[in-house]
Amino acid sequence: MTAAAGDQLAAKSVSMTTVIAASSLGTTFEWYDFFVFGALTPVIAKNFFTALDPTSGLLAALALFGAGFFFRPIGALIFGRIGDRVGRKGAFLITVTMMGGATCAIGLLPTFAQAGPIAPLLLIVMRIIQGTALGGEYGGAAVYVAEHARPGRRGWATSWIQASAAFGLVGALAAIFLTRTAMGEARFTDGGWTGGWRLPFLFSAGLLAISIWMRLKLTESPAFQALKDAGARAKAPYAEAFGQWRNLKIVLIALIAVMCGQGAAWYTLFFYAEQVFLERFLKIAPATGTALLIAISVASAPLYVLFGALSDRVGRKWVMWSGMTLALVAFFPGFHALTHLANPALEAAQARTPVVVVADPARCSPQFDLLGKAKFVTSCDIAKTTLSNAGVSYDNQAAPAGAVARVKIGADVVLSREASGLPAAAQKAAAWDVKSRLMAGLADAGYPATADPARVNFWGLFGVLMIFVVACTALFGPIAIALVELFPTRIRYTAMSLPYHIGAGWIGGFMPVTAFAIVTVTGNIYSGLWYPAIFTAISVFTLPFLLPETKNRSMEG
Repeated sequence: MTAAAGDQLAAKSVSMTTVIAASSLGTTFEWYDFFVFGALTPVIAKNFFTALDPTSGLLAALALFGAGFFFRPIGALIFGRIGDRVGRKGAFLITVTMMGGATCAIGLLPTFAQAGPIAPLLLIVMRIIQGTALGGEYGGAAVYVAEHARPGRRGWATSWIQASAAFGLVGALAAIFLTRTAMGEARFTDGGWTGGWRLPFLFSAGLLAISIWMRLKLTESPAFQALKDAGARAKAPYAEAFGQWRNLKIVLIALIAVMCGQGAAWYTLFFYAEQVFLERFLKIAPATGTALLIAISVASAPLYVLFGALSDRVGRKWVMWSGMTLALVAFFPGFHALTHLANPALEAAQARTPVVVVADPARCSPQFDLLGKAKFVTSCDIAKTTLSNAGVSYDNQAAPAGAVARVKIGADVVLSREASGLPAAAQKAAAWDVKSRLMAGLADAGYPATADPARVNFWGLFGVLMIFVVACTALFGPIAIALVELFPTRIRYTAMSLPYHIGAGWIGGFMPVTAFAIVTVTGNIYSGLWYPAIFTAISVFTLPFLLPETKNRSMEG
């Protein structure tokens, strides 16, 4: 090799390193911004949905978290068109600026106690901006890196975009953990202007500056530049991507065979398992849950890269299928194992002394209210609301029409109270009376108020969660390059972004709130798992037949 050739090779190596670093770092910061909100959902519920009861407040905060995801496909369409018409670089410079600005603004918002109903409205606006920005960010970063990478290394190169989710999540959790520890729980969750929960959001100002500086150093991707020089850019990306059956068919395949499984499995692990299942249902300490989430996120980062690189050797298709199949098989036994390892006293109490709500079905409402208008004041609603807030599973038994609901805790019976038509103060007093007697009955039956820290098997929980980590990283690691390779250069940004963000944004983003709602309706803490199980099964059974192998395709098509 000549000296000149060696210099050229070194320059290319540095260039690719810069491309991966700048793209992944910017995406990491965007994920940080998005995950800070997700990790602080209980605090958000306390400070912005004060007018709701605890269950409805948490559900409203989870729904707002999902609302950000709702706008991700819209962001994918907006910035996909910009990326396919104007260029990849400009599109994701805009997205990182939007995301950073909105996140920083959340840290400056007044709470419900300070501004009343306008506070959650402002929060909704910020979440919409965040969701729209992230919808344009991911596709741009994935396409940009893939179009720079050489054949045989594209899976490895784009897997760093996937790993950025882990880096962002770890950064968000670390910022929250350190702030929470330094300030104490009371000051951290305080709804005033000095509440510590604001600081992780405000840190985004510095991250935004770094992201913009890194991305300004980039040039346009070779594949898009060649398309631009040839005057072959898509004039109507939407019509070409979704109005022509040959392309629309690929969009649908990507959504059904890949993204249904990814959205359901990944968000079940990284959002539902810790925040809802372990903390709310199994009553482990938030610090323990956060430590678990940090541990599995750190462990996941190299696995994304490993499975991305593996897909360069054996293909994208079967690596992803193996991951989603493992997740599907593990959902129900894995979450039962989490119960055994996190709160064996609760598990024993449920087996020894089952709880049954005996009530007139016509007097029972679903145990959630996202708008804050419903009043859970029937005897059935009061009983079920109390049990849902306590994270206690229960069976349902029909009672005669008009009967006052009662709760059977083994052989003991706690009679609920009707509060319909009573003044607000009397309704509150009735609900408190029922709650006091129910909680006392549960305590007498051996139901723990919280998980005993001495009996929480941290490393056992970590081991079970690592099964899901392997499943999700095998599925998620090669996804970026698999989706990019499916589509032609002219419409690549638009066409791959939409199915990705429908799967991750709608199926995945609404997973926590939907699964929690299913649990509150059925009374079974495991019933919410049917949501991810069904969507994952759709991909498991369709991917082998619908998805082509793409690892040897040219990026210039």
